[in-house]
Amino acid sequence: MALRDDIQSALVAAMKAKDNVRVATLRLVQAAIKDRDIAARMQDNCDGCSDADILQILTKMLKQRADSVKIYEDAGRLDLAERERAESEIIESFMPRQMSDEEITAAAQAVAEEMNASGLKDMGKCMGVLKSRYAGSMNFGKAGAAVKEILS
Repeated sequence: MALRDDIQSALVAAMKAKDNVRVATLRLVQAAIKDRDIAARMQDNCDGCSDADILQILTKMLKQRADSVKIYEDAGRLDLAERERAESEIIESFMPRQMSDEEITAAAQAVAEEMNASGLKDMGKCMGVLKSRYAGSMNFGKAGAAVKEILS
């Protein structure tokens, strides 16, 4: 639960520094994690969500903010778009380093060879392996395009 501890430590530091945007964003993250913990306990009485689950939550939050930025910019609300960008930067600071396009292509090639993938019918298998190995650090939209190009 190291990621959970990192978020808590960052929240305490932001509160001491009186960084209101960071405090509000980290509280939103913690609330989302707590919601997932409650849902996990109700399903199978486990101890809560893992770091992988937290990375999924952060990824979803980043996507929501990216969508909001576009909507706010289209509506001419640049102040709100900037706030969403600031929240995105804070959330991204807890994510693993994102892979470059070249790294994504190399990983897709390696998985395709490993799986002996011969055509687009094997794309789902390749994507499943990539998602399990590179959760949180790979853009799967780009990975899907790379796998499709390799297999076609």
